[in-house]
Amino acid sequence: MTDNSRKPIRKAVFPVAGMGTRFLPATKAVPKEMLPIVDRPLIQYAVDEARAAGIEQMIFVTGRGKGAIEDHFDIGFELETTMKERGKDVSILDGTRLSPGNCAYVRQQEPLGLGHAVWCARDIVGDEPFAVMLPDELMWGEPGCLKQMVDAYEKVGGNLISVLEVPRESVSSYGVIAPGKVDGALTEVTGLVEKPKVADAPSNKIVSGRYILQPQVMHTLQDQEKGAGGEIQLTDAMAKMIGNQPFHAVTFDGRRFDCGSKTGFVEATLAIALEREDMGEDVRAIATRLLG
Repeated sequence: MTDNSRKPIRKAVFPVAGMGTRFLPATKAVPKEMLPIVDRPLIQYAVDEARAAGIEQMIFVTGRGKGAIEDHFDIGFELETTMKERGKDVSILDGTRLSPGNCAYVRQQEPLGLGHAVWCARDIVGDEPFAVMLPDELMWGEPGCLKQMVDAYEKVGGNLISVLEVPRESVSSYGVIAPGKVDGALTEVTGLVEKPKVADAPSNKIVSGRYILQPQVMHTLQDQEKGAGGEIQLTDAMAKMIGNQPFHAVTFDGRRFDCGSKTGFVEATLAIALEREDMGEDVRAIATRLLG
């Protein structure tokens, strides 16, 4: 095990180069990561979760047509000046300002999969462990998913993935872990299986869009052959590290919304709106009326 295995997690990679075809025509000119759940874009929820976990540098792996993400995390000089002149509170924008030292943007020029997207960030990640966060998966809980993982990492080091328990008949849609020893929310990972048949699934714990990885994964991705769908799969690279470095799963204490699907997106919007003090009662009344 290298000295890296307990270095603090300071950097997070956000793969945001996807075309969002499932949300066309909305995503023709607007990145899917900028679609709002109530009044915050999806990417903002992920960045807020990263900040709450102590992440210092956000690394966005973008593609063509994703300039709105950079604009969102820039200072909106004209907007803020106009708001201040009109006596409006600009604190609502606090979470949207990332200084040049706190963010970096790198292009994934071809859609070669999640593993390739992570590999595109290798020069900025350097020789230190890092987090990977998939904004499509909105992880809703307190403390946040990545904070729960960072707390676990401080105990065990190595590599970690976030998992959730699902009904066994649903496992064939996901990556599933083969479990070893269990200690509370921590489960040792002895293997990873992508979309197994229900009968063959080693557990009902599915991989859910948050990872803490050692920098050696970049070397593995460098030599990685294309896997399922002709893409370079992150799961394949992680599987090669099992047995060589500590590898654990953290069962997230919270809810996951799959905002890569339209129904998941609507569910997240409704669930989060219902919890908000400024609108929850009104939304509940609207939902009740519609259902009636």
